[in-house]
Amino acid sequence: MIYVALPILNESHNIPKLLECLRHQSTTDFTLVACVNQYESWWNNNEKVQQCIDNQLSIELLNKNQGFDIEVIDRSSVGNGWRDKKGGVGWARKTIMDYISVNAKPNDIIVSVDADTYYSHGYMESVHNIFSKNTSLVGLANPYFHNLNGDITDRLILRYEIYMRYYLLNMMRIVNPYAFTALGSAMAFPVWAYKKAGGLTPVASGEDFYFLQKLVKIGEISSWNTEIAYPSPRFSDRVLFGTGPALIKGNTGNWSSYPHYHYSSFDNICDTYKLFKKLYANNIATPMDEFLMEQTNNTELWNPIRKNYKDIDNFVRACSNKVDGLRILQYLRKQQENIKFDDEQILYNYILSFHNKSIDNELLSGIEHLDYNKSSINLLNKLRTFLFEEEMKMRKELA
Repeated sequence: MIYVALPILNESHNIPKLLECLRHQSTTDFTLVACVNQYESWWNNNEKVQQCIDNQLSIELLNKNQGFDIEVIDRSSVGNGWRDKKGGVGWARKTIMDYISVNAKPNDIIVSVDADTYYSHGYMESVHNIFSKNTSLVGLANPYFHNLNGDITDRLILRYEIYMRYYLLNMMRIVNPYAFTALGSAMAFPVWAYKKAGGLTPVASGEDFYFLQKLVKIGEISSWNTEIAYPSPRFSDRVLFGTGPALIKGNTGNWSSYPHYHYSSFDNICDTYKLFKKLYANNIATPMDEFLMEQTNNTELWNPIRKNYKDIDNFVRACSNKVDGLRILQYLRKQQENIKFDDEQILYNYILSFHNKSIDNELLSGIEHLDYNKSSINLLNKLRTFLFEEEMKMRKELA
């Protein structure tokens, strides 16, 4: 059984399109569980009350017969809104998924979606088939491709998406277990894995990233699917980081939170991971030692793990859990402080080093003097598409 998990806040303009998309899936053997939510205090806030009213319209739309099962969790109507700090999209996703995990069977599948995202015709069926064929998978980070609006957001979303694809391509290149793109609109997992991981932690931002990281620590996630999610770019300040905030910051010219980390830093991560087996026997210097000692305020990085894990496989997994996706991001940011090249130069040199056999000469020539602020949307889109195609090849190879 498939359960589609949908958080909703001020989405009445998107709900009809999403429902139409779901009605035209190759299978409608699923239940949509939607949490319509906002803070209770917004009903008394003149700047926010319109969103409360919009949420009521969403509830009306969902309660109409749509041709498939829909269950609505109302955290919006007067008296039902979030209280104090317990609220936001993280809490909405957790509320839905906890509800599903109580009512569903262990092998049932939770498919996380967003209201502003289009899903290809066979999306739900493909997710079902992937987990049916590989019952040990704990999660799926599906491919995505942002739609363009034909307005100011196009340049912004293309730069942000190129940043994300560059990061993932490097993580897949070094075959790191944390090689995934965390999008709440494009992830899925079985109920048993959700429970085993301890459920979703409702952090203020990045709940999708932290949850996928938890899944990696208990098993294997896949990033390969022939079907694709198509999110819509839009300005949004509902969370602290992610697509919406990236567009807002990028629109002011501030891309400092989304750099192209030099590929040599990924190589250092790869070299560190390769030493985990040798570290089981003896302490050996790794490229990440100085950073890890500084982060943990501890010079004894590996001895405590060695004492707790008496076989090499569990030791290596424990090391991987220690140097996890968050630590890797922190390391990359720290290393970037010493990089003197700009993003465009780093990307161009990376493509020359690792994709020169697959990129056509016209595109390669076009990005030699790439300028995110001045290069044409057409060029940026061609670059985005090229990186997407290369990423899809690697997703398939690693599946």
